Amino acid sequence: MKILFFSENFPPETNAAATRVYERACYWVKDGHDVTIITQAPNFPQGKLYKGYKNKFYQTENMSGIRVVRVKTYIAANSGLGKRTLDFLSFMMSSFIAGLFQKRADIISATSPQFFCAVSAWAVSALRRTPFVFELGDLWPASIRAVGAMKDSPIIVLMEKVELFLYRRSAAVAALTPSFKDDLVNRHIDAKKIAVVINGVDIWRYAPKQRDNNLATRWGLENKFIIGYIGTHGMAHALTNVLNAAKILQNNPEILFLFVGDGAERQQLMTKAKDMGLKNVCFRPPEPKSSMPQVWSLCDVALVHLKNSPVFSGVIPSKIFEAMGMGLAQILAAPLGEASQIIKRSKAGVHVPPENPEALAKAVTDLKSNQKLLQTLAANSLKSAPDYSRKVQADKMIDVFKHVLQGQDVGHIS
Repeated sequence: MKILFFSENFPPETNAAATRVYERACYWVKDGHDVTIITQAPNFPQGKLYKGYKNKFYQTENMSGIRVVRVKTYIAANSGLGKRTLDFLSFMMSSFIAGLFQKRADIISATSPQFFCAVSAWAVSALRRTPFVFELGDLWPASIRAVGAMKDSPIIVLMEKVELFLYRRSAAVAALTPSFKDDLVNRHIDAKKIAVVINGVDIWRYAPKQRDNNLATRWGLENKFIIGYIGTHGMAHALTNVLNAAKILQNNPEILFLFVGDGAERQQLMTKAKDMGLKNVCFRPPEPKSSMPQVWSLCDVALVHLKNSPVFSGVIPSKIFEAMGMGLAQILAAPLGEASQIIKRSKAGVHVPPENPEALAKAVTDLKSNQKLLQTLAANSLKSAPDYSRKVQADKMIDVFKHVLQGQDVGHIS
């Protein structure tokens, strides 16, 4: 099968979408499929080109057998709605043009969260008369309204109309969570065209490791009980709550909160931590994907954190699955919903109410003081990882593509 896939983010970027698209495409290539990814020059989230790359109109490379086409965009850091929108729109235009010059594909697909990427892929599919599959990674623009980045306005209304247009015009939608499918069905999108392909982890890339003592020494983390938040520091994550929990625990010198990553809120969080006089937090910049197992090895507990909003009850953060692969106990601070059900079902961690620093602080101290419970949760976490294998996800997406090409419904795929 010839697959043309649009994703604004792709390695060496390390955010969830980049990782998902890349790791899944690697399996497609191994299974004999011809895969082309249209993306941008890597710059997310800081808005700075990665070393060795240029923001050229058109450049190609081969990555693990995947043909990667990179196009020129307006580069902006992951903060500030206006500039980010220009970034999205520029990718929509340049990826559309590039898509027209690719060899004919059997299937065209694109991933969200932001849907401008999907607009480009749909337009190419319409002109090429090729089926289009929309991978729904986030309910956008609902999520940007939920974090307060935009208020109700005619622009939001227009964006929602475009969103629904894409769902209706796609041959199929592959939703990352059952809640996303429910949301679309409630908005009158045919359930028969919506598959559910839950996110996952590349098990061979993530496995339990002894703590990397050299890295711990370099970062000044020796002899600490480490709660690790590894990932994007964005408006959706409400990480000020973690600082407030750290404030509660500041008299326990063995406990340390480790933040690794970048995002719109990172600088603000660092400034706030300094203003609060917190000595039990450590901020580190993003690490290459290849280094993530070493970073995770520093953690005693993985922290998964989301804003207290109903919109995020349907979100399943990908770090849940990475933590499972690493065999780490987890603390999930998020609204009741998809993620909490996974944690409860797998017995891989504890769930606490979102944006409740007292509850988060208590969960940390409870796990630190109960090594037997910590070890049991870690073992359950590792045991659950194969249930969310990236290979399974890759195969399900191919199943969606095959059903579309055969004119069959995909609603039963989950």
